[in-house]
Amino acid sequence: MKRLFDLTLGLCAGVILLLPIVLVALAVRVTSKGPALYWSDRVGRGNKIFRMPKFRSMRVGTPAVATHLLADPRAYLTPIGSFLRKSSLDELPQIWSILTGNMSFVGPRPALFNQDDLIALRTRYGVHELVPGLTGWAQVNGRDELPIPDKVNLDVEYLQRRSLFFDLRILWMTFVKVLRRDGVSH
Repeated sequence: MKRLFDLTLGLCAGVILLLPIVLVALAVRVTSKGPALYWSDRVGRGNKIFRMPKFRSMRVGTPAVATHLLADPRAYLTPIGSFLRKSSLDELPQIWSILTGNMSFVGPRPALFNQDDLIALRTRYGVHELVPGLTGWAQVNGRDELPIPDKVNLDVEYLQRRSLFFDLRILWMTFVKVLRRDGVSH
């Protein structure tokens, strides 16, 4: 049921958002050197690595670490990078990952391949068996502001409570948070 929901919503979103996706891609290319997309190695279901696309909000050559680990994240942003992140437009290409089955609309956000502490905690509590999501329970309850143990606790709560209705609630909460630009630190 969840996969059918993801495919249906993903195809609809892809059609509706095609023009904004093209416009954002052009804006990224015009305002900074390098490709429009950044393909990030992420940890998927069962701790398998997959390549997740995002619109590039950081300069080419930025270290492949979680943003909070950079000494001065703002120094690495492209001219429109902050806007892309605060508006969550950098996430639009992840529709591709949803359509290919590497991601779902709702689930724990996919960890970077080198976030060993997050991966280990998720594995300990069984969260690694979930398909990662474009948004999730931790996303709508703190996003970038949450320490890793708190994120994992919320991921575990999602694991225990998951249902179509809970997913719809999380999607609605995400929509509201994106409009308000809540929980984005860079």
